[in-house]
Amino acid sequence: MRDPDHALALPRREAGVDAVLREIGDWLMRNQRAIRATQWIVVVAYLALLVAPTLLPLPSRTAHLWTNLTLFAQFVFWGLWWPFVLLSTVLVGRMWCGLLCPEGAITEAVSQHSRGLAIPRWMRWKGWPFVAFAATTIYGQMISVYQYPKPALVILGFSTVAAIATALLWGRNKRVWCRFLCPVTGVFAVLAKLAPLHFRVDSQAWDSWRKPHPRGPAQLVNCAPLVPIRTMKGGSACHMCGRCSGYRGAVTLARRSPNHEIVHVAGSDPRPMETMLILFGLLGIAAAAFHWSGSAIYVEVKQTLAEWLVDHGVMWPLETVAPWWILTNYPDLNDVMTLLDGAVLLGYILVMAIGAGGAVAACVALSTRLLGRWSSARFHHLVQSLIPLAACGVFLGLSMTTVSLLRNDGIVFSLIGPLRAAMLIGAGVWSLWLGWQIAGLYGSAARRVVALLPLIVAVAASGAVWARLFWSL
Repeated sequence: MRDPDHALALPRREAGVDAVLREIGDWLMRNQRAIRATQWIVVVAYLALLVAPTLLPLPSRTAHLWTNLTLFAQFVFWGLWWPFVLLSTVLVGRMWCGLLCPEGAITEAVSQHSRGLAIPRWMRWKGWPFVAFAATTIYGQMISVYQYPKPALVILGFSTVAAIATALLWGRNKRVWCRFLCPVTGVFAVLAKLAPLHFRVDSQAWDSWRKPHPRGPAQLVNCAPLVPIRTMKGGSACHMCGRCSGYRGAVTLARRSPNHEIVHVAGSDPRPMETMLILFGLLGIAAAAFHWSGSAIYVEVKQTLAEWLVDHGVMWPLETVAPWWILTNYPDLNDVMTLLDGAVLLGYILVMAIGAGGAVAACVALSTRLLGRWSSARFHHLVQSLIPLAACGVFLGLSMTTVSLLRNDGIVFSLIGPLRAAMLIGAGVWSLWLGWQIAGLYGSAARRVVALLPLIVAVAASGAVWARLFWSL
């Protein structure tokens, strides 16, 4: 039986999908113990796959996924976990964060013993998600995080240790790290805006609710990621854990249009740092991180600089190497980065990110101006229309590891090329449709048509960046 302090009966009977979703949400609310037990199973598997491969020799060229723990862990982390967690966020919101994420589970458990200090102002800075994502992505490329187990331990392990330290200091029984500092919280928040599922909050029902038992204690909800439930309009911050389902008869797991939050919610809450993350993070840094290893420009610049250094008798940038946790250094596998390699890599990613992101930003800015007088809020809103394309590009980029590892074991997907093309085209069309809907909120029909033209250029250019990656291999 449901706790009467936690939920009230609906005024009308629901049927079909809506009823099923409501029951799923309520099931999550009633089964938090089972969810926590599942989270700890994931934690154990996560730690085992993260630590064990670092104690083993690197796999030989004849090793297979099903016979080598290191390759298996690599496939789990970079071939399954990352790409399909991102995909799940687009499909069902941040359920990974609320139901399965090992780092989130560890953080919340440790925070039970927290000092409970007030969250400092510096931690609330809205730029941390972008900075953390950019730094982690670039550093991961410098140490070849997708290829070797020790770099994976450094990056993922450091994040977990930092999350534990944060939990011990701030926010008792909360996920302060997840809300403010996690390197991927910004990405998840952006992608979750596309999810057709969310926990809908009826503020009117919330305000009119009366506790059934005035003398009894009210049932409280611990929202670990610190979301103000009553005023929650979208799903970008919600971890979809289900704890608040049915609370005050106002919170329900429900369906919605995948376009709703971007078109009708994002405009009322402009977020410049989300704009930075979309333009220069997902469409810039992430794309460059996947591009550089197969880029002729990267090779040409490196060779040109090497020749200049040799001609001028400056040899140390070509000969000096760094420890593996600074730059890739595996001489036994002929995989070593010199200081020159690292400098060119860093420069390539930054220049491409600024160039690609800046070009798209200029197109969106022109669209903004064509809709009327300049408005930064309108600019930030239009940038949100690029989320489907950004999400698709990053998913396809990460899935390259999936395809490569399976191909090395003789598993080949003949339709991978057409599937990638279809996904990119579909994502581009979706972004343009969102842009068209957003433009309709700000300008006349004629302005709307004209303003869409620069947005078409932005989508085509971003799509071409990702297409160049897949069809240049």
